[in-house]
Amino acid sequence: MPQFNLEAREITLKIVYYGPALSGKTTNIQQIHAMVTRDGAGEMVTLDTQGDRTLYFDFLPIEIGCEGEYLIKLKLFTVPGQVMHRATRRVVLAGVDAIAFVADSKRESASANAYSYRDLEANLRANGIDIAAMPSVVQFNKRDLEDIKSLEEVRAAWKDTGVPTIPAVAVKGEGVLETFRELMERLYRSLDERHDFGRKFGLTLEGFIGAVMGHFSEKPAE
Repeated sequence: MPQFNLEAREITLKIVYYGPALSGKTTNIQQIHAMVTRDGAGEMVTLDTQGDRTLYFDFLPIEIGCEGEYLIKLKLFTVPGQVMHRATRRVVLAGVDAIAFVADSKRESASANAYSYRDLEANLRANGIDIAAMPSVVQFNKRDLEDIKSLEEVRAAWKDTGVPTIPAVAVKGEGVLETFRELMERLYRSLDERHDFGRKFGLTLEGFIGAVMGHFSEKPAE
């Protein structure tokens, strides 16, 4: 749920990158951190553990001044993908406002993707959240590898869900900002529908997206 601090004129939104182990969740966060302007990004915290790149979460706060004189604070998290960390994933999902599901495009990863998505649905239910009402996108990462699912197969599989699918090569920065922008658009529409966001805070969709994406600069992955 969004946090509104009317006295401080701050709006805090929580975005979680979810998916199977090593699908590219952390890489997405790292690329976002590399492309955000220095005045917008906070410190990124990464906790590593043997067997999984992220034990608990990556946290990237981004402060964005916008029209209406409100400060929007975006908090970006990832979750550990390994099966053993299910309880941790459930905790990280508490209070989430939008989700980017990062899938591995390799054919051999289809079962891991499916398990992780079912796990996401279950953990959201445990937090009292209906996935159908959650702003979300699916990123099919690692499009530069061999033996991957074609985009035609991917889009056919997801066409009836209403969830957009975005191809990416996150290690090269490809598809990272496209995924993030699409998620922000869906998040705004959800906030506007549920909280009359635009009228209450003087924020149009164009103004919101412009304020968010205006803090990023396209540049090669480091």
